[in-house]
Amino acid sequence: MLVDTHSHLNFKAYDGDREGIIKRTREAGVVCIDVGTKYETSKKAIELAEKYEGIFAAIGMHPFHIKTDLLKLKTDETEGNFAPLGEEFDKKKYVNLAKSKKVVAIGEIGLDYYYKPKGTTKKEKFKEKQKEVFIQQLELAKELNLPVIIHCRMAHMDLIEILKLQIQNSKLRGVVHCFTGTLEEANQYMSLGFYLGLNGIIFKFDIDEIIKKAPLDKILVETDCPYLIPPLARRSPEGEGGRNEPIFVKYVAQKIADLKGISFQEVAARTTKNAKKLFGI
Repeated sequence: MLVDTHSHLNFKAYDGDREGIIKRTREAGVVCIDVGTKYETSKKAIELAEKYEGIFAAIGMHPFHIKTDLLKLKTDETEGNFAPLGEEFDKKKYVNLAKSKKVVAIGEIGLDYYYKPKGTTKKEKFKEKQKEVFIQQLELAKELNLPVIIHCRMAHMDLIEILKLQIQNSKLRGVVHCFTGTLEEANQYMSLGFYLGLNGIIFKFDIDEIIKKAPLDKILVETDCPYLIPPLARRSPEGEGGRNEPIFVKYVAQKIADLKGISFQEVAARTTKNAKKLFGI
């Protein structure tokens, strides 16, 4: 058994063959946390989780969907037919979604400074808006006693400082999804009680030393499908088009096993135990 702790089967990329992919996923013994990126995809994640065994939902707003006129981004057709940077965070709507028993986390939330507006003043306003909505969603997680799934790109210093403040006198816990930071940043997250989420990005970014040094009981495996397909998966009939899916989480687990010099079975068992502990599944 493996748990893909970060999938997006709720995305438009799977509209043509979603049921077939879910069938393959279940036959392979893979359990999924299907992750929302805004209200619509969070709602879709719940619909899938309530329809299928072995799928759970996370609800939240990705920083790329926080409403602002400071920046323009292209629509991601893989995700769906809606414009990015266009949603105001409405706590009541997400509280209502969280009533589903299949909701196990608040996410995907966080900070992303990869794309940013020009000009110092606009940049700072853009960052402050992201921080504001991120903190609101951390507060929601604490209120609902749910873990968080954190997205962070080029913003680890700010994010760690926010977590340090938010974690005081609280049970805030979670995973830093798609981790690509430094060893020092990894150690800071783990010292705060957070897990490192590893996916196909480990075949692109050299974080081998971090994987070797990180305790196995602080690691989760994920795909971030339909993105970040592992190279070996592309050679299979299912991966020929370059679209990732939950069954390919095995390649991530195998690389972790190879780097640590342990068996695939040990990685699968420990990361599954970690996922069950964090998400209560």
